[in-house]
Amino acid sequence: MSLKTEFETLMSKLNVEREELQLKLHLAGMEAKDEFDDAEKQWQQIKHKASEIADESIETSEEFISKAKIVGEELKESYHRITKRLSE
Repeated sequence: MSLKTEFETLMSKLNVEREELQLKLHLAGMEAKDEFDDAEKQWQQIKHKASEIADESIETSEEFISKAKIVGEELKESYHRITKRLSE
């Protein structure tokens, strides 16, 4: 096999790998965006709950605060998953 043929084969393989990687990055980005959109819904929930907890004119129970904390922990986990997915 000539040097030119070897180089052309290498270029062809690199091109295929590059295209596969681009597709994987695109799909990972879409998945991360979908998960972020879901996390945004949780963010809106917890912001609303936090404003109710902070408002001293609204009585909040320990159960309400506990549920808000659970939503916050779930949101934190979502952010960690998204960050991990983007760094892979």
